[in-house]
Amino acid sequence: MEVGLYFGSFNPIHIGHCIIANYVRTHSPLQQVWLVVSPQNPFKPAAALLNEYDRLHLVKLAIEGIDGLQASDIEFHLPRPSYTIDTLTYLSEKFPQHRFSIIMGSDGYQNIRKWKNAAVLLERYPIYVYQRPGYPIQPESALTTLVNAPLLDISATQVRQLVKENNDIRFLVPEPVRKEIEANRYYK
Repeated sequence: MEVGLYFGSFNPIHIGHCIIANYVRTHSPLQQVWLVVSPQNPFKPAAALLNEYDRLHLVKLAIEGIDGLQASDIEFHLPRPSYTIDTLTYLSEKFPQHRFSIIMGSDGYQNIRKWKNAAVLLERYPIYVYQRPGYPIQPESALTTLVNAPLLDISATQVRQLVKENNDIRFLVPEPVRKEIEANRYYK
């Protein structure tokens, strides 16, 4: 099975994440997209993150009932910080029947050469890159595919700031996610 891995802190997941995951799944050979919740991104401070199990729960709420999308906690069980190559190596050994690809934005792709074992990633794994304004790229590998997914100018940082300021986040996050954030006073 062709599986795309969409890595992220998802702090919190928002409509933009959902649109990209679903678009790539429906406009590529991928049969499934796993939204991999990263407990600790090596490029981001861990202190600003909501508990990983709460973030995973929000991802599950956001994609509940959507065919081909699933939440993954695989990185919760691996050494931290999480490195994409280590996760891919583990998943490839655990699920040899699947072929794994990476889904990422052009902003992240611009920095891929700084990633652990970047050359191996670029040589062995297909990468689907969605264009983000201001981050033009040239594919560095024959396995890189540019995807013209619809993009919204929404960020998790923006969502957290709105919550902190008691502003409405309706239409920025899926409704079950909004309700869960409000009920638990996340990001206050």
